[in-house]
Amino acid sequence: MVKRKGSYLRKTRHKLMQDYRHKGKIPLSRYFQEFQEGDKVHLKINSAAQSGRFHPRFHGFSGTVHGQRGSCYGVLIHDGDKQKKVYVHPIHLQKA
Repeated sequence: MVKRKGSYLRKTRHKLMQDYRHKGKIPLSRYFQEFQEGDKVHLKINSAAQSGRFHPRFHGFSGTVHGQRGSCYGVLIHDGDKQKKVYVHPIHLQKA
């Protein structure tokens, strides 16, 4: 088998690039936003923050909040016909 080169962040130049209007300091309201269980959210990687980042494969997915672990939220998403749980920091979440 061929051994893959690089990490899981390779080939994500445009996916992780921010719009020029959103570059710079992240507002504190993004850090401290709160979600309730059952809320619908969109997964969108904020490339300025590394903590609580999920795999880029799930960038653009939508799901429902299902519990909390520390400062991160568990989000249930559908990947094909499977249901997966991803733990994400609130910086990378947007209310649907």
